[in-house]
Amino acid sequence: MPSSLAHRLLVAAALILPGFCATAATLQFAGYTWTVRDGQGGPGPNTWSADNAWVDEDGLHLRVSYHDGQWRCAEVTTTQPLGFGRYQFQITGRPDQWDRNVVLGLFNYTTPEIGPDGSNEIDIEFAQWGAADNPRRLNWTIYPAVAGLPPLHHAVPIVLTGSATTHRFDWTASGVHFQSLHGYQASGLRNLFAEWSQTPADPQLRIPQRPLPVHLNLWLFRGQPPSDGQPVEVVIRSFSFTPHR
Repeated sequence: MPSSLAHRLLVAAALILPGFCATAATLQFAGYTWTVRDGQGGPGPNTWSADNAWVDEDGLHLRVSYHDGQWRCAEVTTTQPLGFGRYQFQITGRPDQWDRNVVLGLFNYTTPEIGPDGSNEIDIEFAQWGAADNPRRLNWTIYPAVAGLPPLHHAVPIVLTGSATTHRFDWTASGVHFQSLHGYQASGLRNLFAEWSQTPADPQLRIPQRPLPVHLNLWLFRGQPPSDGQPVEVVIRSFSFTPHR
């Protein structure tokens, strides 16, 4: 994995150079700096490996793999929070065919100064949540701006026509609009196959109102290994953010 060389050199330096202070690995993708997760923790809980995220000419690769007796997952997060606007993700992969325990998340997520877990989050997730008979693999969720309120959630079945899809959400102060399309789409509604909008009467409570970091992760539901025992990889071909003026 060519892009992991820098990370391996960083780890090696931390081991052999006196006084060297290792910092979290980062990568460059789509014009942003992303922190690469490494260690233990939720969701799952899972083991996260910096070696399972890298960038090449195809885009940002995220992988779930088995190594040294453990299943390892991948997550990257923008160092810069982003606010109201259009978030668009082109992906290469077949999440409609993945194992029931594999989850892909494309989402904004809260930070401690904004609010606790269960608030201030806008999710696109591909998951069966461990249930092989669950056809609703495409999940959209909006967590409220204040803790304690239930999230807004919608899920739909998906049957893709190929490995190229585009997914986006438009986030404003009053609501969120999700769209999913077959193929790599820069704009417009060509090959739209699913959409969902929420504009609640009380958006200051129900819709996140402050800029949030973007997270991309590939992980295992409840930390359970793929039931088929197979590794999984997805490529985020592109990510774009267009702020609302």
